[in-house]
Amino acid sequence: MSAQTKITLDESAIPRRWYNVVPDLPEPPPPPLHPGTGQPVGPEDLAPLFPMELIRQEVSADRYLDIPDEIIDVYRLWRPTPLYRARRLEKALGTPAHIYYKYEGGSPAGSHKPNTAVPQAFYNAAEGTRRLTTETGAGQWGSALAFACAQYGLDCEVWMVRASYDQKPHRRTLMQTWGASVHPSPSTLTSAGAKILADHPDSPGSLGIAISEAVEIAAAHADTRYALGSVLNHVLLHQTVIGEEALNQFAAAGERMPDLIVGCTGGGSNFAGLFLPFLREKLAGRANPVIRAVEPAACPSFTRGIYAYDFGDTAGFTPLLKMHTLGHDFIPDPVHAGGLRYHGMSPLLSHIYELGLFEAVAKQQRECFAAAVTFARAEGILPAPEPSHALAAVIEEAKRCKETGAEKVLLTALCGHGHFDMTAYERYLAGDIPDFELPQERIDSALAGLPRFG
Repeated sequence: MSAQTKITLDESAIPRRWYNVVPDLPEPPPPPLHPGTGQPVGPEDLAPLFPMELIRQEVSADRYLDIPDEIIDVYRLWRPTPLYRARRLEKALGTPAHIYYKYEGGSPAGSHKPNTAVPQAFYNAAEGTRRLTTETGAGQWGSALAFACAQYGLDCEVWMVRASYDQKPHRRTLMQTWGASVHPSPSTLTSAGAKILADHPDSPGSLGIAISEAVEIAAAHADTRYALGSVLNHVLLHQTVIGEEALNQFAAAGERMPDLIVGCTGGGSNFAGLFLPFLREKLAGRANPVIRAVEPAACPSFTRGIYAYDFGDTAGFTPLLKMHTLGHDFIPDPVHAGGLRYHGMSPLLSHIYELGLFEAVAKQQRECFAAAVTFARAEGILPAPEPSHALAAVIEEAKRCKETGAEKVLLTALCGHGHFDMTAYERYLAGDIPDFELPQERIDSALAGLPRFG
Protein backbone atom coordinates (compact mmCIF):
# COMPACT_ATOMS: atom_id res chain seq x y z
CA MET A 1 0.00 0.00 0.00
CA SER A 2 0.99 3.59 -0.57
CA ALA A 3 1.07 6.04 2.33
CA GLN A 4 -2.28 7.50 1.29
CA THR A 5 -4.21 9.15 4.13
CA LYS A 6 -7.49 10.19 2.53
CA ILE A 7 -9.29 7.91 0.08
CA THR A 8 -11.78 9.90 -1.97
CA LEU A 9 -14.24 9.08 -4.73
CA ASP A 10 -15.51 11.21 -7.60
CA GLU A 11 -19.06 12.56 -7.46
CA SER A 12 -19.93 10.08 -10.20
CA ALA A 13 -19.36 7.32 -7.60
CA ILE A 14 -22.19 8.45 -5.31
CA PRO A 15 -24.28 5.29 -4.81
CA ARG A 16 -27.32 5.19 -7.08
CA ARG A 17 -29.21 2.68 -4.89
CA TRP A 18 -29.92 2.18 -1.21
CA TYR A 19 -29.36 -1.31 0.17
CA ASN A 20 -32.12 -3.14 2.05
CA VAL A 21 -30.68 -5.97 4.17
CA VAL A 22 -34.03 -7.62 4.99
CA PRO A 23 -34.10 -10.00 1.97
CA ASP A 24 -30.64 -11.27 2.90
CA LEU A 25 -31.42 -12.10 6.53
CA PRO A 26 -32.08 -15.69 7.66
CA GLU A 27 -35.56 -14.61 8.79
CA PRO A 28 -37.51 -11.33 8.52
CA PRO A 29 -37.90 -9.00 11.52
CA PRO A 30 -41.17 -8.98 13.48
CA PRO A 31 -43.69 -6.41 12.19
CA PRO A 32 -44.85 -3.29 14.03
CA LEU A 33 -48.17 -3.87 15.78
CA HIS A 34 -51.23 -1.72 16.30
CA PRO A 35 -51.47 -1.09 20.08
CA GLY A 36 -55.24 -1.42 20.04
CA THR A 37 -55.62 -4.64 18.04
CA GLY A 38 -52.23 -6.29 18.44
CA GLN A 39 -52.23 -6.86 14.67
CA PRO A 40 -49.53 -5.78 12.19
CA VAL A 41 -49.96 -2.15 11.15
CA GLY A 42 -50.90 -1.40 7.56
CA PRO A 43 -50.13 1.58 5.30
CA GLU A 44 -53.36 3.28 6.37
CA ASP A 45 -52.13 3.28 9.99
CA LEU A 46 -48.93 5.09 9.03
CA ALA A 47 -50.37 7.46 6.40
CA PRO A 48 -51.16 10.28 8.87
CA LEU A 49 -47.45 10.49 9.71
CA PHE A 50 -45.48 9.48 6.60
CA PRO A 51 -45.79 9.89 2.81
CA MET A 52 -46.64 6.71 0.92
CA GLU A 53 -43.22 6.38 -0.69
CA LEU A 54 -41.50 6.23 2.71
CA ILE A 55 -44.12 3.73 3.91
CA ARG A 56 -43.33 1.61 0.84
CA GLN A 57 -39.63 1.76 1.67
CA GLU A 58 -40.34 0.89 5.30
CA VAL A 59 -41.89 -2.45 4.36
CA SER A 60 -40.03 -3.14 1.12
CA ALA A 61 -38.80 -6.65 0.32
CA ASP A 62 -36.58 -5.36 -2.51
CA ARG A 63 -32.82 -5.71 -1.98
CA TYR A 64 -32.08 -2.37 -3.65
CA LEU A 65 -34.10 0.82 -4.09
CA ASP A 66 -33.14 3.45 -6.64
CA ILE A 67 -32.14 6.92 -5.42
CA PRO A 68 -33.90 9.67 -7.43
CA ASP A 69 -31.69 12.10 -9.35
CA GLU A 70 -33.16 15.01 -7.39
CA ILE A 71 -31.75 13.51 -4.17
CA ILE A 72 -28.39 12.74 -5.78
CA ASP A 73 -28.17 16.42 -6.78
CA VAL A 74 -28.37 17.47 -3.11
CA TYR A 75 -26.10 14.63 -1.96
CA ARG A 76 -23.41 16.15 -4.21
CA LEU A 77 -22.99 18.95 -1.67
CA TRP A 78 -21.03 16.52 0.54
CA ARG A 79 -21.03 13.02 -0.93
CA PRO A 80 -19.01 10.93 -1.46
CA THR A 81 -17.45 11.43 1.97
CA PRO A 82 -13.77 10.62 2.58
CA LEU A 83 -12.41 7.45 4.12
CA TYR A 84 -9.33 8.24 6.22
CA ARG A 85 -6.47 5.98 7.22
CA ALA A 86 -5.72 7.17 10.77
CA ARG A 87 -1.95 6.87 10.42
CA ARG A 88 -1.19 9.51 13.05
CA LEU A 89 -3.46 7.79 15.56
CA GLU A 90 -1.82 4.46 14.77
CA LYS A 91 1.57 6.03 15.45
CA ALA A 92 0.40 7.66 18.69
CA LEU A 93 -0.90 4.32 19.93
CA GLY A 94 2.11 2.36 18.70
CA THR A 95 -0.25 -0.22 17.19
CA PRO A 96 0.28 -2.47 14.17
CA ALA A 97 -3.47 -2.19 13.45
CA HIS A 98 -4.67 -0.34 10.36
CA ILE A 99 -7.33 2.13 11.57
CA TYR A 100 -9.84 3.63 9.13
CA TYR A 101 -12.68 6.04 9.72
CA LYS A 102 -15.48 7.08 7.38
CA TYR A 103 -15.97 10.80 8.07
CA GLU A 104 -19.51 12.21 7.76
CA GLY A 105 -18.77 15.56 9.44
CA GLY A 106 -18.35 17.42 6.14
CA SER A 107 -22.08 17.56 5.43
CA PRO A 108 -23.88 20.92 5.82
CA ALA A 109 -25.24 19.82 9.22
CA GLY A 110 -21.89 18.36 10.30
CA SER A 111 -23.08 14.74 10.61
CA HIS A 112 -24.50 11.74 8.75
CA LYS A 113 -28.08 12.84 9.35
CA PRO A 114 -28.69 14.66 6.01
CA ASN A 115 -28.32 11.29 4.24
CA THR A 116 -31.89 10.57 5.33
CA ALA A 117 -33.19 14.09 5.99
CA VAL A 118 -32.91 14.98 2.29
CA PRO A 119 -34.90 11.94 1.04
CA GLN A 120 -37.53 12.41 3.72
CA ALA A 121 -38.01 16.07 2.82
CA PHE A 122 -38.01 15.26 -0.90
CA TYR A 123 -40.71 12.58 -0.70
CA ASN A 124 -42.86 14.71 1.61
CA ALA A 125 -42.63 17.72 -0.70
CA ALA A 126 -43.49 15.53 -3.71
CA GLU A 127 -46.72 14.42 -1.99
CA GLY A 128 -47.81 17.92 -0.98
CA THR A 129 -46.72 18.11 2.65
CA ARG A 130 -46.32 21.71 3.84
CA ARG A 131 -44.66 21.19 7.24
CA LEU A 132 -42.53 18.54 8.94
CA THR A 133 -42.31 18.05 12.70
CA THR A 134 -39.56 16.13 14.44
CA GLU A 135 -37.62 15.57 17.63
CA THR A 136 -33.89 15.97 18.15
CA GLY A 137 -31.53 14.88 20.91
CA ALA A 138 -28.14 16.52 20.46
CA GLY A 139 -29.45 18.68 17.62
CA GLN A 140 -27.74 16.88 14.74
CA TRP A 141 -30.97 15.46 13.36
CA GLY A 142 -32.93 18.66 13.91
CA SER A 143 -30.35 20.70 12.03
CA ALA A 144 -30.20 18.13 9.23
CA LEU A 145 -33.97 18.23 8.75
CA ALA A 146 -34.01 22.04 8.92
CA PHE A 147 -31.40 22.08 6.13
CA ALA A 148 -33.33 19.54 4.06
CA CYS A 149 -36.63 21.40 4.48
CA ALA A 150 -34.93 24.57 3.26
CA GLN A 151 -33.96 22.71 0.07
CA TYR A 152 -37.58 21.84 -0.72
CA GLY A 153 -39.49 24.82 0.69
CA LEU A 154 -41.01 23.02 3.69
CA ASP A 155 -41.68 24.47 7.13
CA CYS A 156 -39.83 22.64 9.90
CA GLU A 157 -40.77 22.45 13.59
CA VAL A 158 -38.38 20.79 16.03
CA TRP A 159 -38.83 19.61 19.62
CA MET A 160 -35.33 19.50 21.16
CA VAL A 161 -34.68 17.49 24.31
CA ARG A 162 -34.47 20.05 27.13
CA ALA A 163 -31.03 18.94 28.37
CA SER A 164 -29.52 19.47 24.91
CA TYR A 165 -31.59 22.62 24.31
CA ASP A 166 -29.74 24.13 27.29
CA GLN A 167 -26.33 22.49 26.60
CA LYS A 168 -26.13 23.31 22.87
CA PRO A 169 -27.64 26.75 22.14
CA HIS A 170 -25.76 27.11 18.86
CA ARG A 171 -27.46 24.01 17.46
CA ARG A 172 -30.72 25.87 18.00
CA THR A 173 -29.33 28.87 16.16
CA LEU A 174 -28.23 26.71 13.24
CA MET A 175 -31.73 25.24 12.90
CA GLN A 176 -33.27 28.70 13.08
CA THR A 177 -30.84 29.98 10.44
CA TRP A 178 -32.23 27.35 8.07
CA GLY A 179 -35.76 28.51 8.93
CA ALA A 180 -36.88 26.00 11.57
CA SER A 181 -38.75 26.79 14.76
CA VAL A 182 -37.28 25.05 17.83
CA HIS A 183 -39.01 24.25 21.13
CA PRO A 184 -37.55 22.77 24.31
CA SER A 185 -39.09 19.41 25.14
CA PRO A 186 -41.13 18.83 27.20
CA SER A 187 -43.12 21.92 26.19
CA THR A 188 -46.53 23.36 26.98
CA LEU A 189 -47.44 23.32 23.26
CA THR A 190 -48.69 19.72 23.37
CA SER A 191 -50.80 17.67 25.74
CA ALA A 192 -47.98 15.12 26.03
CA GLY A 193 -45.45 17.77 27.03
CA ALA A 194 -47.81 19.59 29.37
CA LYS A 195 -48.58 16.36 31.23
CA ILE A 196 -44.87 15.63 31.74
CA LEU A 197 -44.24 19.19 33.00
CA ALA A 198 -47.19 19.00 35.38
CA ASP A 199 -45.70 15.87 36.97
CA HIS A 200 -42.02 16.82 36.60
CA PRO A 201 -41.51 20.60 36.15
CA ASP A 202 -37.72 20.19 36.00
CA SER A 203 -37.74 17.28 33.53
CA PRO A 204 -34.52 17.14 31.41
CA GLY A 205 -36.62 15.62 28.65
CA SER A 206 -35.95 12.57 26.53
CA LEU A 207 -36.15 11.57 22.90
CA GLY A 208 -39.26 9.55 23.73
CA ILE A 209 -41.02 12.66 25.08
CA ALA A 210 -39.89 14.80 22.13
CA ILE A 211 -41.17 12.16 19.68
CA SER A 212 -44.57 12.22 21.42
CA GLU A 213 -44.79 15.99 21.01
CA ALA A 214 -43.77 15.99 17.34
CA VAL A 215 -46.13 13.10 16.51
CA GLU A 216 -49.03 14.76 18.34
CA ILE A 217 -48.74 17.93 16.25
CA ALA A 218 -48.25 16.06 12.97
CA ALA A 219 -51.27 13.82 13.53
CA ALA A 220 -53.51 16.82 14.24
CA HIS A 221 -52.83 18.72 10.99
CA ALA A 222 -53.58 17.45 7.47
CA ASP A 223 -50.76 19.43 5.85
CA THR A 224 -48.16 18.24 8.37
CA ARG A 225 -46.21 15.01 8.62
CA TYR A 226 -43.58 13.64 10.95
CA ALA A 227 -39.93 12.83 10.17
CA LEU A 228 -37.73 10.52 12.24
CA GLY A 229 -33.93 10.66 12.36
CA SER A 230 -33.20 7.05 13.26
CA VAL A 231 -34.79 3.72 14.34
CA LEU A 232 -37.15 2.94 11.42
CA ASN A 233 -36.21 0.81 8.42
CA HIS A 234 -36.43 3.55 5.79
CA VAL A 235 -34.06 5.74 7.81
CA LEU A 236 -31.45 2.96 8.07
CA LEU A 237 -31.94 2.26 4.37
CA HIS A 238 -31.00 5.83 3.40
CA GLN A 239 -27.82 5.68 5.49
CA THR A 240 -26.40 2.69 3.56
CA VAL A 241 -24.72 5.11 1.16
CA ILE A 242 -22.02 5.29 3.87
CA GLY A 243 -21.09 1.61 3.76
CA GLU A 244 -21.49 1.31 -0.01
CA GLU A 245 -18.93 4.09 -0.50
CA ALA A 246 -16.63 2.58 2.12
CA LEU A 247 -16.58 -0.75 0.26
CA ASN A 248 -15.47 1.02 -2.91
CA GLN A 249 -12.88 3.03 -0.99
CA PHE A 250 -11.32 -0.07 0.57
CA ALA A 251 -10.99 -1.54 -2.90
CA ALA A 252 -9.47 1.71 -4.22
CA ALA A 253 -6.95 1.76 -1.36
CA GLY A 254 -5.88 -1.83 -2.02
CA GLU A 255 -6.77 -2.74 1.56
CA ARG A 256 -8.29 -6.05 2.61
CA MET A 257 -11.73 -6.16 4.17
CA PRO A 258 -12.00 -4.99 7.79
CA ASP A 259 -11.46 -7.45 10.63
CA LEU A 260 -13.55 -5.26 12.95
CA ILE A 261 -16.29 -2.70 12.22
CA VAL A 262 -17.34 -0.43 15.10
CA GLY A 263 -20.13 2.12 15.39
CA CYS A 264 -21.91 4.05 18.13
CA THR A 265 -25.60 3.29 18.64
CA GLY A 266 -28.46 5.40 19.93
CA GLY A 267 -31.30 4.57 17.55
CA GLY A 268 -28.89 2.82 15.21
CA SER A 269 -28.87 4.68 11.89
CA ASN A 270 -25.20 5.63 11.50
CA PHE A 271 -24.03 2.20 12.70
CA ALA A 272 -26.41 0.51 10.27
CA GLY A 273 -25.38 2.80 7.44
CA LEU A 274 -21.76 1.75 7.84
CA PHE A 275 -22.03 -1.97 8.53
CA LEU A 276 -25.08 -3.25 6.61
CA PRO A 277 -23.36 -3.32 3.20
CA PHE A 278 -20.44 -5.15 4.85
CA LEU A 279 -22.93 -7.55 6.48
CA ARG A 280 -24.21 -8.33 2.98
CA GLU A 281 -20.66 -9.32 2.03
CA LYS A 282 -20.34 -11.39 5.22
CA LEU A 283 -23.60 -13.23 4.64
CA ALA A 284 -22.46 -13.98 1.08
CA GLY A 285 -19.14 -15.41 2.33
CA ARG A 286 -16.99 -12.65 0.84
CA ALA A 287 -15.87 -11.16 4.19
CA ASN A 288 -15.91 -12.08 7.87
CA PRO A 289 -15.64 -8.98 10.05
CA VAL A 290 -16.50 -8.82 13.72
CA ILE A 291 -19.17 -6.11 14.03
CA ARG A 292 -19.45 -4.22 17.31
CA ALA A 293 -22.04 -1.69 18.51
CA VAL A 294 -21.04 0.73 21.28
CA GLU A 295 -23.64 2.46 23.44
CA PRO A 296 -23.50 4.74 26.50
CA ALA A 297 -23.53 3.06 29.91
CA ALA A 298 -26.17 5.62 30.92
CA CYS A 299 -28.61 4.38 28.25
CA PRO A 300 -27.69 0.73 27.49
CA SER A 301 -30.61 -0.62 25.47
CA PHE A 302 -28.62 -3.45 23.84
CA THR A 303 -26.58 -4.57 26.82
CA ARG A 304 -29.13 -4.15 29.62
CA GLY A 305 -32.50 -3.72 27.93
CA ILE A 306 -34.85 -6.52 26.93
CA TYR A 307 -36.16 -7.58 23.52
CA ALA A 308 -39.86 -6.86 23.61
CA TYR A 309 -42.68 -4.92 21.96
CA ASP A 310 -42.71 -1.34 23.23
CA PHE A 311 -43.78 2.13 22.18
CA GLY A 312 -41.24 4.26 20.34
CA ASP A 313 -42.37 7.30 22.33
CA THR A 314 -43.21 8.10 25.94
CA ALA A 315 -46.91 8.95 25.50
CA GLY A 316 -47.71 5.80 23.52
CA PHE A 317 -48.71 7.47 20.24
CA THR A 318 -46.58 5.22 18.01
CA PRO A 319 -47.11 1.62 16.90
CA LEU A 320 -45.58 -1.12 19.04
CA LEU A 321 -42.07 -1.99 17.89
CA LYS A 322 -40.22 -5.24 18.71
CA MET A 323 -36.89 -3.84 19.86
CA HIS A 324 -34.29 -3.80 22.57
CA THR A 325 -35.74 -1.36 25.07
CA LEU A 326 -35.24 0.06 28.53
CA GLY A 327 -38.96 0.90 28.65
CA HIS A 328 -40.67 3.89 27.04
CA ASP A 329 -40.96 5.52 30.49
CA PHE A 330 -37.16 5.47 30.91
CA ILE A 331 -35.65 8.97 31.19
CA PRO A 332 -31.89 8.85 30.52
CA ASP A 333 -29.52 11.00 32.52
CA PRO A 334 -28.35 14.11 30.63
CA VAL A 335 -24.96 12.79 29.50
CA HIS A 336 -23.36 14.81 26.73
CA ALA A 337 -23.90 12.23 23.97
CA GLY A 338 -27.43 13.51 23.48
CA GLY A 339 -27.90 11.61 20.24
CA LEU A 340 -27.52 8.29 22.09
CA ARG A 341 -30.12 9.01 24.80
CA TYR A 342 -32.99 6.91 23.46
CA HIS A 343 -34.85 4.24 25.43
CA GLY A 344 -35.07 1.83 22.50
CA MET A 345 -33.08 0.56 19.55
CA SER A 346 -33.91 0.13 15.88
CA PRO A 347 -36.21 -2.90 15.50
CA LEU A 348 -34.20 -4.04 12.48
CA LEU A 349 -30.90 -3.83 14.36
CA SER A 350 -32.47 -5.45 17.41
CA HIS A 351 -33.54 -8.37 15.20
CA ILE A 352 -30.07 -8.67 13.64
CA TYR A 353 -28.54 -8.60 17.13
CA GLU A 354 -30.88 -11.38 18.22
CA LEU A 355 -29.67 -13.39 15.20
CA GLY A 356 -26.14 -13.11 16.62
CA LEU A 357 -24.72 -11.18 13.66
CA PHE A 358 -23.05 -8.47 15.75
CA GLU A 359 -22.06 -7.79 19.36
CA ALA A 360 -22.59 -4.83 21.70
CA VAL A 361 -20.67 -3.14 24.52
CA ALA A 362 -21.38 -0.11 26.75
CA LYS A 363 -18.90 2.68 27.58
CA GLN A 364 -18.75 5.36 30.26
CA GLN A 365 -18.48 8.93 29.02
CA ARG A 366 -15.09 9.74 30.58
CA GLU A 367 -13.44 6.91 28.65
CA CYS A 368 -15.16 8.18 25.51
CA PHE A 369 -14.03 11.78 25.97
CA ALA A 370 -10.48 10.56 26.65
CA ALA A 371 -10.58 8.65 23.36
CA ALA A 372 -11.96 11.71 21.55
CA VAL A 373 -9.13 13.90 22.86
CA THR A 374 -6.53 11.28 21.89
CA PHE A 375 -8.06 11.12 18.42
CA ALA A 376 -8.27 14.91 18.03
CA ARG A 377 -4.64 15.44 19.06
CA ALA A 378 -3.49 12.86 16.51
CA GLU A 379 -5.91 13.32 13.60
CA GLY A 380 -6.97 16.95 14.10
CA ILE A 381 -10.75 16.38 13.85
CA LEU A 382 -12.80 17.04 16.98
CA PRO A 383 -15.37 14.21 17.25
CA ALA A 384 -18.92 14.67 18.43
CA PRO A 385 -19.56 12.93 21.78
CA GLU A 386 -21.62 10.23 20.04
CA PRO A 387 -18.87 8.72 17.81
CA SER A 388 -16.38 9.07 20.66
CA HIS A 389 -18.00 5.88 21.98
CA ALA A 390 -16.94 4.01 18.85
CA LEU A 391 -13.49 5.60 19.00
CA ALA A 392 -13.07 4.35 22.57
CA ALA A 393 -13.74 0.79 21.38
CA VAL A 394 -11.40 1.19 18.40
CA ILE A 395 -8.58 2.49 20.59
CA GLU A 396 -9.19 -0.38 23.02
CA GLU A 397 -8.87 -2.87 20.14
CA ALA A 398 -5.80 -1.12 18.72
CA LYS A 399 -4.07 -1.42 22.10
CA ARG A 400 -4.88 -5.14 22.14
CA CYS A 401 -3.26 -5.40 18.71
CA LYS A 402 -0.16 -3.72 20.15
CA GLU A 403 0.01 -6.38 22.86
CA THR A 404 -0.54 -9.32 20.48
CA GLY A 405 1.18 -7.96 17.36
CA ALA A 406 -1.99 -8.58 15.32
CA GLU A 407 -2.15 -6.40 12.21
CA LYS A 408 -5.94 -6.09 12.17
CA VAL A 409 -7.87 -3.73 9.92
CA LEU A 410 -10.29 -1.63 12.00
CA LEU A 411 -13.09 0.50 10.55
CA THR A 412 -15.34 2.96 12.32
CA ALA A 413 -17.83 5.70 11.47
CA LEU A 414 -16.88 9.19 12.61
CA CYS A 415 -20.47 10.28 12.11
CA GLY A 416 -20.09 13.94 13.07
CA HIS A 417 -17.82 16.70 14.33
CA GLY A 418 -17.97 18.18 17.83
CA HIS A 419 -17.84 21.89 17.03
CA PHE A 420 -21.19 22.45 18.76
CA ASP A 421 -20.10 20.44 21.80
CA MET A 422 -17.40 22.70 23.21
CA THR A 423 -19.15 23.04 26.57
CA ALA A 424 -18.83 19.28 27.00
CA TYR A 425 -15.14 19.34 26.08
CA GLU A 426 -14.62 22.31 28.40
CA ARG A 427 -16.12 20.31 31.25
CA TYR A 428 -14.08 17.22 30.42
CA LEU A 429 -10.79 19.14 30.27
CA ALA A 430 -11.65 20.74 33.63
CA GLY A 431 -12.22 17.28 35.16
CA ASP A 432 -15.94 17.93 35.52
CA ILE A 433 -17.41 15.07 33.45
CA PRO A 434 -18.83 12.32 35.69
CA ASP A 435 -19.36 8.68 34.91
CA PHE A 436 -22.73 7.30 35.79
CA GLU A 437 -23.61 3.84 37.03
CA LEU A 438 -27.22 3.24 36.05
CA PRO A 439 -29.05 1.47 38.90
CA GLN A 440 -30.84 -1.69 37.84
CA GLU A 441 -33.93 -0.62 39.75
CA ARG A 442 -34.41 2.32 37.37
CA ILE A 443 -34.44 -0.05 34.41
CA ASP A 444 -36.75 -2.46 36.23
CA SER A 445 -39.13 0.38 37.07
CA ALA A 446 -39.34 1.55 33.45
CA LEU A 447 -39.71 -2.00 32.12
CA ALA A 448 -42.66 -2.54 34.45
CA GLY A 449 -44.56 -0.13 32.21
CA LEU A 450 -44.16 -2.18 29.02
CA PRO A 451 -47.47 -2.47 27.15
CA ARG A 452 -49.53 -5.62 27.69
CA PHE A 453 -51.60 -6.91 24.82
CA GLY A 454 -52.87 -10.10 23.18
